[in-house]
Amino acid sequence: MIRFTAILLFLAPVTIVDLQPFRQSTSAGSATLVNLNPNINVWYVLTVGETSWHLENPQPHTAKILLDDKHPNGLVIAEGTNRAPCDLFPSALDLARNSALIYAPLCGGRLYLRNPAKGQRTALEAATEFLRNQVWGGEKVIILFHHLLADRYRETAESDNRRGGEGNVPGAPLNAQIDPARATRMAIPVNLGIALESESTGMTPGAWYPAAGNPGTYVSVMQPNQIASAIFQTSKNVVGNLDSIESASLCYLIAFDLDRYELGFAMGTSFPGVGWSARVPPSLRIPNTPGPDGIGSIAPLVSTGLIAPENGRRTIATFTGGFKREHGAFRFGDLALKNHGSHYGFIENGVVFSKLQPGLATVFMLDDGSLQMRTWTEDDNKLLAHVKYARQNGVPIIEASAPGQLVNRWGPGNWAGSEDEKLRTIRGAVALQSSAGKRFLVYAVFSDATPSAMARVFQAYGMNYAMITDMNALEHTYCAVYRRSGSELSVDHLLKGMSVLDKSSGDEVIPRFLGYPDNRDFFYVMERAAKEVKR
Repeated sequence: MIRFTAILLFLAPVTIVDLQPFRQSTSAGSATLVNLNPNINVWYVLTVGETSWHLENPQPHTAKILLDDKHPNGLVIAEGTNRAPCDLFPSALDLARNSALIYAPLCGGRLYLRNPAKGQRTALEAATEFLRNQVWGGEKVIILFHHLLADRYRETAESDNRRGGEGNVPGAPLNAQIDPARATRMAIPVNLGIALESESTGMTPGAWYPAAGNPGTYVSVMQPNQIASAIFQTSKNVVGNLDSIESASLCYLIAFDLDRYELGFAMGTSFPGVGWSARVPPSLRIPNTPGPDGIGSIAPLVSTGLIAPENGRRTIATFTGGFKREHGAFRFGDLALKNHGSHYGFIENGVVFSKLQPGLATVFMLDDGSLQMRTWTEDDNKLLAHVKYARQNGVPIIEASAPGQLVNRWGPGNWAGSEDEKLRTIRGAVALQSSAGKRFLVYAVFSDATPSAMARVFQAYGMNYAMITDMNALEHTYCAVYRRSGSELSVDHLLKGMSVLDKSSGDEVIPRFLGYPDNRDFFYVMERAAKEVKR
């Protein structure tokens, strides 16, 4: 047994490059080039001597990056039968690394060097880190802090007895099941920041309204107390009763037609991180390893916290990703005892930063552009070669169109909140809905809710699967939508207050994730290539 453990430790990955199961490596002279996942064909690591560079291929479907002895000063970019030399030495890489550009173009923009960036950190994050790291008993102070903030973002919609504007347009997502007695009251969500095609100021609860500027995007609002009573009679063994506060708290939802759009995922400059979560005790850790996957940093890779130029041009929306590594593992329940605490996994551009763990809610995108959401299993690992993006975050809110089995169990469900199980707060979540042969990605922000309230709302909308993203503040539930008109870019936010997370230069808005790097991971919604869009 001791000998077996020693062998495992010896074979453990040393760097994130060693962690990649599908990598291909070639050498020429003193240079080594690693394609980290040839099926995805986006990220490469070039190493000469002790120096490494993280390269990005902006045309992964048509171009491959190669080493060639005939071109000792650099690489070759192969596109079909065409082979173009990409001279990098003696100075091109040094100039790119020393530039002020996060994505420094090489070889006429046919290749990028990814440079380290300092991600934006909010005042709330700075305060909590100070309390945790510098103040004695800081974690208890933060628990109190969460109590004081619990209902800070709570919203209810103004309403009257007039009917809301028509919301059941052709091709829209499925409307929610609403109590008939409540369906006649028009909701006026005063803090909705998304421009609608309709000029009506009111919305029928649970109905979907086309958003302006981006065909195939829709917005809806509702409160849990507007849900049809039959919904509350189901799954009582796994869903808690809702109190009067969360029952009357507004939920905002935005849906994206997956015939038109696809989803991307990017790591922040600092988070989620790849080390051990403090929630996992030493007795459950792998001895003498800095993290559950054998690595303690992502070097020589670089996380920019910023959408790459080739994707930024077709991005129409962004929203925050998942929990930091600190909170991304289980302290209680069965999952705490499996796989060294079942740390949440994540993949960007086919590169495994942290392995996907069975039993966890997972959103993932394949190399064919298709999006899936489900609870990961060991058998799903056969898909890994073709997973382009993936993010795990706890356990499902909705699974197979029904509430998840751990929705009302604070510890085993790892629902965050506070240690005395105060779960009501602002929360973000992502879901999938199928309607009339179409599929929709839905992002929702619950202004003041427990996981039980989230489950009931998603049930009412007929979601197939749903999982939490993050919680406790507008910066952790941020969602922005971009409307383009010529060279002008308008930035809308699901909740108006989220605009404080963006920057400005004169009269110009510089949006988070799209315009400047952030320390947190995030998702981004992109237009599909014209030939891929289903009409």
